[in-house]
Amino acid sequence: MITIRLKPMGTKNRRKWRIVVSESHVSGSGRPIEELGSYNSLVNPPAVTIRKDRYEAWVQKGAKPSKTVKALLSHAH
Repeated sequence: MITIRLKPMGTKNRRKWRIVVSESHVSGSGRPIEELGSYNSLVNPPAVTIRKDRYEAWVQKGAKPSKTVKALLSHAH
């Protein structure tokens, strides 16, 4: 199954995240199919960027977003 989820980047205690499309059985730090955007919780307010056209295309193809990604989409501009 294909999922849309967060991939950790950066160092310990300075974590940033990328929003990626990947196979569900691949580890969170594994190679993604496509990168859709990013999430940075270190700035105030937290920054969320996502390519919504590509997100919608993957959802139409049957990709399932994680609960966290769904919540972040409500904050994306």
